[in-house]
Amino acid sequence: MKARLDAIDWQILKELQDDGRMTNVELARRVGISAPPCLRRVRALEEAGLILGYRTLLDEKQLGYDVTAFAMVGLHSQTEADLIAFEQTVQNWPLVRESYMLSGEVDFLLKCVSPDLQTFQNFIIRELTAAPNVDSVRTALTIRRTKDEPVVPID
Repeated sequence: MKARLDAIDWQILKELQDDGRMTNVELARRVGISAPPCLRRVRALEEAGLILGYRTLLDEKQLGYDVTAFAMVGLHSQTEADLIAFEQTVQNWPLVRESYMLSGEVDFLLKCVSPDLQTFQNFIIRELTAAPNVDSVRTALTIRRTKDEPVVPID
């Protein structure tokens, strides 16, 4: 079920996506209400699960993660238990930053960051392909990022 939000709720979500560090007073000013009801609305949006959290976006290249790559993983078995087991294994791999279960020819798409190509190759050979139930792995190294919009489009 999609959330039932009024125009102010939508504006709050948009403003917080643009700048999650702003004060409640500034947020209230931007959406045109006073601070106490604004804070109540934000808390209600958090409790409803619409706001999942707040984080700082970092530049991985400046922090030494020069390789971004994708791994397309096929599993031998796609039973629910095997899918869950693979998902749990993925949680323990720090190089994997995002994981998606897919329909079609590939079962999972993993976005990985690594300090260098050798570290990524070692991860693929020693951990990913060696993991239980993994049948096939194809990888693609990124050349450059052409779009990065880690937010939901809100008009």
